[in-house]
Order: sequence, then structure tokens, then C-alpha cells
Amino acid sequence: MAQKDVGNKVPIYKLKKTDEVMKYYDEWGEENKYDKDMVDWNYTGPKETSEIFNKYANDKNIKIFDAGCGTGLVGVELKKLGFVNFYGADLSQKLLDLVPSGLYKSLEKVDLNQKINHEDNTYDAVMCVGTFTFGHVKPPALDEFIRITKNSGLICFTINEGIHEEYGFDKKLDELKKKNKWKEIEFFKSDYIASKDVNAWLGLYKVIK
Repeated sequence: MAQKDVGNKVPIYKLKKTDEVMKYYDEWGEENKYDKDMVDWNYTGPKETSEIFNKYANDKNIKIFDAGCGTGLVGVELKKLGFVNFYGADLSQKLLDLVPSGLYKSLEKVDLNQKINHEDNTYDAVMCVGTFTFGHVKPPALDEFIRITKNSGLICFTINEGIHEEYGFDKKLDELKKKNKWKEIEFFKSDYIASKDVNAWLGLYKVIK
């Protein structure tokens, strides 16, 4: 199936290198323009993903790793749903500085394309929304998410439709299923940034160990 060309829909999608992306985020974070744009664009990824996650995560006290938390948009939604124990990580210090005080248990600057500095089986769940996109985090990060998640824990994420095949996420998802690393619970095309005609695949998987 041919992919829809979404690379020209949002300026940051044209950037392919991490340092270019980080410079863009530093400027985007000035005067909190990032959050304003997300509202203007009707960016529904955090809300939609959190609601799907909430369908399957019955315990509100579980320990959640928000990978690529940005300014905390997923944390805001998780809090609304009654979750209290979540930890944020992002590569952009500028965006981390904009996270509302007290929202997360902790915040850390992390490159998700590298090994994550947490022990195996540390978290009950990983959320990753808006991070699997152009010039951002690549498919091997999913191995790390599985590693730091406990048996039967949940991994919930979005993959921008424009990179799903180009970056090899389609093959990675199948590989992890075939290797019995996780079980697919939900996988569908979400609205994501509907105002820009940009959709994302929304996945929820249960870890098998």
C-alpha cells in the first residue's frame, strides 16, 4: 500500500538529522510556541493514545515511562485519567524545561536512539507518543522499551504514517511478534494531527517474557 506523503505537512518533518531536529525544538520551545502550535493544529495524539492505554491499564499506580515526553502533553492526559506514577524522558532540554512542575515523578534528558540507562523490568508500561517520526527515534528503541518493561507490561505508541515503512517500523513490529517478544492488543490508524492531514499508527502491545 502506498504511503501518503506527509513530509511537507509540518516543517520539522523535513529535518533528517538529530542535531537539526534539536535546534528546531530549541527554537520551537521559545515562549512555549510548541504547545500553542499543538493546540492550533488539534494534535490529538496524546489524548487518543492515553485513552487507549487507559482501556487496558487497570491499576492507576503502575510505573509508566513516557519516552519522548516533550512538554508533558501525555502526562497531562494520564493525570486526567487518574494515573499518578509516571516518569518523563526527552532529548530536548528546552521542552523538558516547559513541563508543568510536579507533573512527573522525574524528568531526564535521554537519547532514545541509545541504550536507556534503566535496569531491565523497571517499568509497568512505556508510552511513546509523537516520537517515532521524521528524523527522531528509530525502530531499535522498541527493543529497549521491551527490555525496561516488566512481563505482561504495556507498550503504547504512535508511528507517523510517513515513516512507518520508510524507517522499517513495519518490519520491526512483525519481527517482535514473530520472536514472541510481545502480543498485539491494538493497532490502527489514528487521527494524530488531523488538521494537517497527518495520521499515525497507534499501537498497544503486551510484553511477553
